[in-house]
Amino acid sequence: MVRERLITLTAEVEAHLDPVLLEHSEAGVPEEDTSHPLLADAPVQSESPTFAELGVRDEIVRALGEAGIVRTFAIQELTLPIALAGDDVIGQARTGTGKTLGFGVPLLHRIDTPGDGTPQALVVVPTRELCLQVAHDLTDASKHLGVKVAAIYGGIPYERQIAQLRKGVDVVIGTPGRLLDLAEQRHLVLGKVRMLVLDEADEMLDLGFLPDIERILTMVPDERQTMLFSATMPGPIITLARTFLTQPTHIRAEENDAGQTHENTSQFVYRAHSMDKPEMLARVLQARDRGLTMVFARTKRTAQKVADDLTERGFAAAAVHGDLGQGAREKALRAFRAGKVDVLVATDVAARGIDIDDVTHVINYQCPEDEKTYVHRIGRTGRAGRTGVAVTFVDWDETNRWQVVNDLLGLGQPLPVETYSTSDHLFADLGIPSGSTGRLPMSHRTRAGLDAEEEENLDTGKRKRRRRTGSTRGAEAAPEANEETRPKRSRSRTRSRAGVPVEGEQADSAAAEASDKTPSDKPRRRRRRRTSAEQAAPSAD
Repeated sequence: MVRERLITLTAEVEAHLDPVLLEHSEAGVPEEDTSHPLLADAPVQSESPTFAELGVRDEIVRALGEAGIVRTFAIQELTLPIALAGDDVIGQARTGTGKTLGFGVPLLHRIDTPGDGTPQALVVVPTRELCLQVAHDLTDASKHLGVKVAAIYGGIPYERQIAQLRKGVDVVIGTPGRLLDLAEQRHLVLGKVRMLVLDEADEMLDLGFLPDIERILTMVPDERQTMLFSATMPGPIITLARTFLTQPTHIRAEENDAGQTHENTSQFVYRAHSMDKPEMLARVLQARDRGLTMVFARTKRTAQKVADDLTERGFAAAAVHGDLGQGAREKALRAFRAGKVDVLVATDVAARGIDIDDVTHVINYQCPEDEKTYVHRIGRTGRAGRTGVAVTFVDWDETNRWQVVNDLLGLGQPLPVETYSTSDHLFADLGIPSGSTGRLPMSHRTRAGLDAEEEENLDTGKRKRRRRTGSTRGAEAAPEANEETRPKRSRSRTRSRAGVPVEGEQADSAAAEASDKTPSDKPRRRRRRRTSAEQAAPSAD
């Protein structure tokens, strides 16, 4: 039945798109060949199959059904028949298209239950937030299987994660740095891993994790199933795939000429003055039909400042950036998912991996640095077939940067229209009620707010390390440093004051905090030095 479905799908695509379809593995295909063996999302095709029709285990189908997930998205429909058979897969699809279940369902389907407590599957992700998201999804999908899932990531003490591994786990989802640390300390055993997933491989390349990925790949058995998922396929990722995957099937779940941005996301670009941005933002957030909203800033200081300003104006807002502790970041995300706050202000690095389907608006408070950042930002809305709105503020000194982004993506908006918080076209474009001001009316303040969400204490108890917030002076003049990327150093020699190794980003934060101290933080002893003339003069005594 599965093979018949694939043949039917291929015929439908061929009839409507007439692409070049090749039945080949990734090995031996010239890099300049842009064709792909399978395509999805044809203009007209029959209703997608259910997970049950594709042969997924009944326990997984039941768990997905309880979550309201019955039929497959394109990437899932094309990936599952190959992955369920145990073959290697390269899945290429844009963010928000359902890649997590594309590899998660086959992984859970092929796991042995009950296991012996040694990890059978390993999922490597670039960021903490994505790690928690994937772990949450796989935990929900496997609740009737009795599978133990562990999230291993930096930013929190080791003890809790070590204890979890000692109790026994079947599936490990983790970030590269912490995975390597625990593997080198012999707490994480990778010798029985039969399934390996590299999720968001292009982001891991951007964050400098490729050497760590290669080290992890040498620690797992050669006889395994490997699935690599990536939105784009740059040269280093292709090389990685050809080196460590065995005759993978390359699946691209979109049309050959599909753009990088989501077609169902309406994009508006305005030239805005920095002094007027807070007022403009407050009015945009009062647009009709606005739900959960993400606001992007380039620096940690700006993100915290915007969140504080919105809270003062009556909006339920929270910030997520690298200067916040992991507990505070998770608290903000939980409050956002639960609807206690409906505006999340984030930096680009902190927002990587945040996967929330019902975000209706994305606002670029500061112009993105490049086209990849723009695609990543607006990809937070218009997910899973929904529609979304993306608004970008371009300051006068950012026009050249925006023109580069516009040209590379072909957006057709090279010169944003000059806009102010009182401009009629701003109200008309976004459906803002007339008479809206820079403060949210009391009658609309219905959200519980960030304070309604409790912060989990992720420390083990002895000492809670202080973290600087966005209001800290000094370090925020430049865009946020990539807190997920570690400099070249010996990981094993990095120790905390309690003698426990710390993750790379923790050590970097501690070093930055130490270097950020000013002379006023420590009393300075002044000494008067005698001049050469005073030294030559005879003593009065």
